[in-house]
Amino acid sequence: MDGSLQTTNILLGIMAAVSALEGLLLIGVCVAGWKLYRTVTTLAATVEERHIAPTLARVHVMVDEVSEVARRMRAETDQVERAVRHTIERVDGTARRVKADVRSKTSWLVGAVRGLTVALQELLRDRPTHQPTTRDYATPGRTH
Repeated sequence: MDGSLQTTNILLGIMAAVSALEGLLLIGVCVAGWKLYRTVTTLAATVEERHIAPTLARVHVMVDEVSEVARRMRAETDQVERAVRHTIERVDGTARRVKADVRSKTSWLVGAVRGLTVALQELLRDRPTHQPTTRDYATPGRTH
């Protein structure tokens, strides 16, 4: 039995040494992971500082310029719409005045032409020839 305890103790010692090595290896992996994390974080900050931040600043400037151009376009579009609306109103007013002037200056001519038309139609209309008969001249109460 003594030999079997010695073998057990050796196996337990080997397992303890392997466990210690595993612990050291795990600590080494954690340290390496921590260093990798810090390196990646530093690299990300550097990339953001050197590349992303200037690009983002340029993008903000471009967006501001586009916004300003859009604002100006809206203002100019509104101004053009007001000018067109004003011009249309002036043209409509002028058309109404011209119509009234033409109507007032030509109304007598239109009336004269209509009157002449009616007179000519009456003159040229076929009238039935009416022959007076004895009945037309009959006296009331007298029959034939």
